[in-house]
Amino acid sequence: MRSLALLLLTSLAVLAAAAPAHAAEPTSCPALLQHSFPRLQDEQPQPLCQYAGRVLLVVNTASFCGFTPQYAALEKLHARYQGAGLVVLGFPSNDFNQEKGSNREIADFCENTFGVKFPMFGASAVRGRDANALFRELAARSGRAPLWNFHKYLVGRDGEVIADYGSITRPDDPALVRALEQALAQR
Repeated sequence: MRSLALLLLTSLAVLAAAAPAHAAEPTSCPALLQHSFPRLQDEQPQPLCQYAGRVLLVVNTASFCGFTPQYAALEKLHARYQGAGLVVLGFPSNDFNQEKGSNREIADFCENTFGVKFPMFGASAVRGRDANALFRELAARSGRAPLWNFHKYLVGRDGEVIADYGSITRPDDPALVRALEQALAQR
């Protein structure tokens, strides 16, 4: 009887110890997302790991560019697919001399002109030696750095770059949307 009670207690202890470890298992953060950047609106640091497990469309943006109207299409894409797991991430840059003003001014422009609600980060370089860490990795993994504003990188739920699209590819381009929908279907 005593050995049965001991066996029962031991089994319960093993189960109790195993359950919390499994329940508390965190979602891993892919190497590509292990960076933090200041939020555009208030410059508070934002870890990109908060987007782990989602499909990302990472875009370098500018306020005074012929492609600036793409903000509206990016917001529409973000709103349409957000519930399925898409997050558009905007990174303003003056690498092509078409972004002026403070982060606050850029944020006001994006929100007031195009109704941008997707996450935007503080202005930074996106190409060359001074490129921020995320864009250095995106360029290395895709084999292509942005040649101009509104270059888009599609990143899968696993943190791997699926494709990249140049500035002339609009956010509602059928090939981009098809690739995005395929990425969203991956679990």
